Order: sequence, then C-alpha cells, then structure tokens
Amino acid sequence: MQLITDTTALDAFCSQLADDPFLAVDTEFMRERTFWPKLCLVQVAGPSAAAAIDPLAEGVDLAPLLSLLTRTDIVKVFHAARQDLEIFYQLIGELPAPVFDTQVAAMVCGFGDQVGYETLAARLARAKLDKASRFTDWSVRPLSQRQIEYALSDVTHLREIYRKLKRKLETSRRSEWLAEEMGTLTDPATYRVDPMEAYRRLKTRVGNGRFLAILREVTAWREREAQHRDAPRAWVLRDEALMEIAHHAPTTIDALARTRGLGRKFADGQQGAQVLAAVRRGLELPEAELPVASVRRETPRGTGPIADLLKVLLKLKCEEEDVAQRLVASADDLEALAALGEAAGVPALHGWRRSLFGEDALRLRDGRIGLAVRGGKLAVVEARDDGATAKAEAAAAVQAGGGH
Repeated sequence: MQLITDTTALDAFCSQLADDPFLAVDTEFMRERTFWPKLCLVQVAGPSAAAAIDPLAEGVDLAPLLSLLTRTDIVKVFHAARQDLEIFYQLIGELPAPVFDTQVAAMVCGFGDQVGYETLAARLARAKLDKASRFTDWSVRPLSQRQIEYALSDVTHLREIYRKLKRKLETSRRSEWLAEEMGTLTDPATYRVDPMEAYRRLKTRVGNGRFLAILREVTAWREREAQHRDAPRAWVLRDEALMEIAHHAPTTIDALARTRGLGRKFADGQQGAQVLAAVRRGLELPEAELPVASVRRETPRGTGPIADLLKVLLKLKCEEEDVAQRLVASADDLEALAALGEAAGVPALHGWRRSLFGEDALRLRDGRIGLAVRGGKLAVVEARDDGATAKAEAAAAVQAGGGH
C-alpha cells in the first residue's frame, strides 16, 4: 500500500503506468471551508500497480500525474466522475479523456439508478469495503495506514468493476450508449462557472424582471468574490440576504445596513460599496434587457393520465432492456412528451433513447399502439385503425399498473 510524497517517486510510478491501457482514478478532497475543492489525495491504479499520491506533501509536483491523465491513449476510469473531473479541470485547464464512468456504465447495464461504488464492489469484485474512514478529514497529516488502505480500495476494486462492465457493454452492444453519456461529462462547458448565471441556482417565485436583474448582478458579485477569496458562497453573503437586497433594492449605505444579517460594518466597507454598485447596475438595465424568469411549463389539462401511461411504458421498456429508468427519461420529460409529443425535444427523443423508448412513447401518445396484459404480463399491442383497441387496452394497463 504505497503513499507517494515526493516528485521523484511520483515520476517513477507514472512511468510504470505509462503503457497501461487504463487507469482507475479517485480523489479525496475537502470543500467545507473553500469555494474550490481542496485536493487532499489522489488514488491511481493500473492493471498491476496502485498508489495514493499526496498533493499536500511539501515540494511535490503533480506534473507527471497530470501529464498521464491527459494522455488520450489511456482510458481513465472513475466512479461518479463529475467532482473528480471538476478538480482536474481546475488544476490542468482541460479534462482527462477518454473517461469511463462506472456509475453511468452500471446504469446502462441495468444495475439501477445511481448505483453506489460499494454495491458494485460487492457484486462485481466480490469485495467488502471498510467504510470507517468515509468521513475522515483528508487534509490532516499524517495519514494513517488505515486511511491509505481505505482510499486505495476505491481504485483497486474499480479495476475489476471496469473490466466486467466493459465486457457487459460490449456483449450487449451498448458501448456507444456510454460514449454518448460521456460526451456531456467530458465537455469543458460543464465545468465552467459563469457568475452571471449563478442566480439561477436560487429558488425564487418572483418573476419580476427588475428584481431578477438586481438578483443576477448581486449574485454574480458574490460568485466572483467567493472565487477570489476561495471561500464558500455563504461566507460572503447568504442566499437570504441576496433575495432581500434584490427585493428592497437599497441604493444607500443606510438602506443596505438594514438588510438582515449584514449590519453597518459590512455596508460601510468596500464590500458594501460593491453590492450597492451591483444594485445600481440592476436598476439601470434597460427594460428590453431584463432577464425573464424560468417558468415551469404548465401541464395542459388532461395530459396527466397520458404522462402516467408513458411512465408505465418507460418501466416496461427499461425492465425489458435492463437499463435504469432515470437514464432514459425523467418525470419532467414524460410530462413534456405527454403535452407536446415530438415538439418536446427531450433527450428521450434522441439517439439510443429514442430507439429504446422515445419512438414507442410517441406512438403510444398518438394512439398507434397500446398497452395490454397478456398472460399476466404487460405488453405493447398494435392499435386498430380507429384507435379503439389502443385506448381500451391502455386504460386497462394503467389500472393494472396502479398509475405507475
């Protein structure tokens, strides 16, 4: 169980892995007191060697590792890769590629929605993980042997999980399905933070354009300030304060100081001046440029039962094809399909999802097919020209499935 704490050892380890076809990779990080994730440990395993790398060790240079991760001839294997990839994107300015995410692959292979690493380790690698160090503070040094062993188990078993999922994908001819899912995960745009879009994370029922303009400006200021200070957003300004500022639109120090949770010291200082400047930008924005609230699409009357019927079809198709329902279509997607049909433009109408579910979903919505119980099992049936059979059997299917 190797812990690497110097550049010479890291360079030797990376050279040992240079000809391997894949690398299993995981990270341990802390984010409670920072804006950016603080990388505390990187675990890497090739087919025959594994090590934990300490990025906090004095004088260590991660360049050999980062160079290895950007090699396009080596597959980088992660489980639930998004946060790990975000860390490397911040470090390198580019993303490791190609990437194989075992959580997504497991969903494609029918292991359920967002299956955990522990479950896959037990089912595919026959390994029982010691999770006693799960909530450890990875920034504290020295690391114990038990911590190192726990961290390495997140990549040593990942090798066998990868091999078996890869074989299963090839056997079922679903490798292209996974490649399509990896497209979004390895798109740099996924990890770019636009401060002017940060306000969309806040939940508000106010649709007034001026309110949203002020909220957008003040939230963008907080985002930039948090990044600059490398501090959690709430340490700069809480969400509640942002909302109150956007609602009252203070233009003076006295008015800003009355904001709950701020006080006179904040309002009198440099940050107070910057917040007031952000409020002014929101107030001065021309009417034609005001942001528009994201309005949840209202489901037209009568489409609820259609969405329920599509949910039954989704469950049927996913059980037949052994793939996670969540990967194919969400509840919002089903509502959009029920209301708009082809015009919904949801992911379920594109690529492999359309072949598996989307095409039949449109046919069911249009009355060209129906659902019926045949021999105690639900089945898709062709409709008669007048659609009567489809409607009758669809109603029977919903009743049999309890609307699920």
